[in-house]
Amino acid sequence: MRYSNIKEGIFLRRPNRFIAHVEIDGKEEICHVKNTGRCRELLKEGARVLVEEFDSPHRKTKYDLVSVYKGDRLVNMDSQAPNKIFGEWLRAGNLFQEITLLKPECTFGNSRFDFYVEADGRKAFMEVKGVTLEEENVARFPDAPTERGLKHLRERAACMDAGYDAYVVFIIQMKDILYVEANRKTHPAFADALKEVVEAGVRPLALDCLVTPGNVVAKDFVEVRV
Repeated sequence: MRYSNIKEGIFLRRPNRFIAHVEIDGKEEICHVKNTGRCRELLKEGARVLVEEFDSPHRKTKYDLVSVYKGDRLVNMDSQAPNKIFGEWLRAGNLFQEITLLKPECTFGNSRFDFYVEADGRKAFMEVKGVTLEEENVARFPDAPTERGLKHLRERAACMDAGYDAYVVFIIQMKDILYVEANRKTHPAFADALKEVVEAGVRPLALDCLVTPGNVVAKDFVEVRV
């Protein structure tokens, strides 16, 4: 996926989940943060960040904060990006040979899934998780307790009971990752549920991303450890 009108800035502070103060061209600006997670290991005072500039009278802020440098590694932190990235990767034929139907935001029973796909004679529901937490080249999800994420895992089993394939997909919003795992220290129940559903037949899939200032592309498979 592509961004336009990217500018570099210096992160100053984040008074709440939705906005950040960033120095851009020597001036302090208020930016919308496209990730409501904690991101404490990323958004540190003085960090180099990338923002997307908009010229619209309908916006409350002129900028969206989309990426941050963690040392030399550029990390995309746009929580809306993983679904777009994975959708582009799927449509390019990287997982299935022939897709006959690809439907985003699809409802099954009382649940809503990120993607429903019919391909290669199979029918599958897929849930996508964006990963921004990295420690010593290991990616972990989540970076904060997520009851919503736990609910999504448990809903995968209901799909399989109805005869569908089920995937949980981790889009790691950076490159050069050794493997991805559940963040047991932060949310042990999520780690237990991931192990349980994978053992029951849910297919784990993880991809890292090549992140550049104006573009994010899913690249390589990464091992999922449960």
